[in-house]
Amino acid sequence: MPMATLSSPPSAETTAPPLVVIKRGKYRFPPGLRRNLPFYIFSRFFRASNPILLFEYLQKTYGPVSHYKLGPSHIVFLNDPELIREVLINQAPVMIKERTQRRMKILLGEGLITSDGATHMRQRRIAAPAFHRQRIAAYGDMMTARAATMREEWQPGVEIDAVSEMMRLALQVVARTIFDTDVTEDVQTINTEVNAIMDLYNFLVALPRAEALMHLPIPGLMRFKRARKRLDAVVHRMIDQRRQSGTDHGDLLSMLLASRDEEQDQSQLTDEQVRDEVTTIFLAGYETVANALSWTWLLLAQNPEAEAKLHAELDEVLQGRMPTLADLPQLRYTEMVLSESMRLYPPAWAMGRQATADVEIGPYRLPAGTYLFFSQYIMQRTPEYFPDPLRFEPERFTPEAKAARPKFTYFPFGGGNRQCIGESFAWMEAILLTATIAQKWQLRLVEGQRVEVQPKITLRSKYPIRMIPELRD
Repeated sequence: MPMATLSSPPSAETTAPPLVVIKRGKYRFPPGLRRNLPFYIFSRFFRASNPILLFEYLQKTYGPVSHYKLGPSHIVFLNDPELIREVLINQAPVMIKERTQRRMKILLGEGLITSDGATHMRQRRIAAPAFHRQRIAAYGDMMTARAATMREEWQPGVEIDAVSEMMRLALQVVARTIFDTDVTEDVQTINTEVNAIMDLYNFLVALPRAEALMHLPIPGLMRFKRARKRLDAVVHRMIDQRRQSGTDHGDLLSMLLASRDEEQDQSQLTDEQVRDEVTTIFLAGYETVANALSWTWLLLAQNPEAEAKLHAELDEVLQGRMPTLADLPQLRYTEMVLSESMRLYPPAWAMGRQATADVEIGPYRLPAGTYLFFSQYIMQRTPEYFPDPLRFEPERFTPEAKAARPKFTYFPFGGGNRQCIGESFAWMEAILLTATIAQKWQLRLVEGQRVEVQPKITLRSKYPIRMIPELRD
């Protein structure tokens, strides 16, 4: 069965054309669509539910940098690692989160994903202790225990949906790490409402001025408001109970409640700010890991040679015992498998910024208000940096191979001063869960099924990934 993809990337012979500049008054733009984006509504690359199609078209047609307009707004799509670096690092002081990510504030409030400027820096300072390596290391044994329980529930030859199983496993892990609890009714309610809200995400992004319309009886917005109200009620009740108990449960909620801004005024997070961070961590720590694992099982089933190397490493390092945090430095190929999986199917599939002032990006001069997008999905499948990009090759992530590539050719966790604060946590979780399950099982794909990506807040599988567990020899 072919690998899931939207379309083939350009061949190596057609990549990396020279940057072209189009002058318009005092500004210099890259080439791109001649008409406003809505004029292309019937084009094959225009599908509101799947913007990856547009990004693929722009990169194939115009090269590493392109331009289009949506209404009065200028939008520039970048697929050049040096220009992405320019936006995320060198020009960071004049960049803010772009509109679609800022619209996530309707769900996440002023959490780490959505906040900007001084607010973001303060949130990051206060939340940082919750993600200290020594703190998250305590969760390692819990993660492997949850994965071991799941692997014992599977039966040889009995079909599973890898997506729903990885979601179930990741939910158990996030419930324990955030709330020090099993998947209770409250945690299941949080999960249900977050999923309901995510299903409405593309609708919210596409709706002009959604923030200002929240009071109107628009069906999609009404469903969103009901889901958010139920979500907030549960999270605030859990925060109240924990504050009243005054007990440190060793979880992330306890850490957030106890943390202070040590660099400035010793202030703590308010209940509303804790709510925002809890919801952000829940979404980031649950969806992203579950999706990464789902795609990994698909890719291993499609690539038996890589699967065999993974099993050989697990047998050599673990010698039949359960993996622990101390094993991570020796599970190098396991990490490379996950790296390559997130190259092809990055859970965070695109990101962007908006310029708050006129800005110079490479040879271009762009007006204030310009949106700059870049996509991990597109960049990480670019043949110039990843030859034969659709081939699954974990050896792309040896230390030597990584050092030979520019930094922003691979950035599944973002970059710059907004790089994901939970990156080390996510790596630990993904490696330990993969090792625990692959130690016992091989997962075989059911023939004839359709596999397709669904880009929402994270890169989901549009359909179940149906697999048959087989005991390893």
